Amino acid sequence: MKRRHFLMTAAAVTAMPAVALAHGPSRQKVTMTTELAADPAEVWAAVGDFQDMSWHPAVVSSTGENGNEIDATRDLYLSDQGADGPMLKEVLYKFSDEKMSYSYRIREDDVAVLPVTNYSSHVTVKPRDGGGSIFEWRGAFYRGYPNNEPPEDLNDEAALAAVTAVYQLGLDALVERFGAAS
Repeated sequence: MKRRHFLMTAAAVTAMPAVALAHGPSRQKVTMTTELAADPAEVWAAVGDFQDMSWHPAVVSSTGENGNEIDATRDLYLSDQGADGPMLKEVLYKFSDEKMSYSYRIREDDVAVLPVTNYSSHVTVKPRDGGGSIFEWRGAFYRGYPNNEPPEDLNDEAALAAVTAVYQLGLDALVERFGAAS
C-alpha cells in the first residue's frame, strides 16, 4: 500500500510542470506618457469627453450614448466606411472630471481591428512640475488568440505592438497639438 501511494504521489508531482505550462496567455500591459506644454485643463478639455475621440488621428468619427456617465458607450469608426468599416465598441466604467481621468473597456472584441481580447484602458491628465501637463494612457489586455500556440498576427507580440502603435499615434497627435513640454 505504501509503495502504491508513493508512486501515485510521484506521478502527480511529475505531471505538475506540464499543467503549469498549459495555462494559456498572460495579461499584457502598456503604459505610455507624454509631457505637454499646455495646462492640464486645456489638455483635459480636448481629451476628457468620452464621446469625442476626434483628437486621435485613427478615429474618423464616433457615435455614443450617455456622455460621461458610467456605462456610457461609444463606437469609434476607424475609416470613412462607417459601420461597415473597422470599428471599436467601448464602454466607460470610471470617470472623474476632478481627477481628469476615465477608464473604459472594449465591449465587443474584434481581433481583426485590434488583435486583443479583454482590453481595458485608463486615460489621465496630470499637472507637470515646472508647468504643462502629463498625459498618461494605460492598457491591459490579452492577446487575440486565447489558446496556446497562437498565430503570429494574434500572439502577445502582435497585441503589444498594436496597442503601442495606437497609443503612440495618439500621443504624437497631442504633442503636435499642444507642443512638447521643455
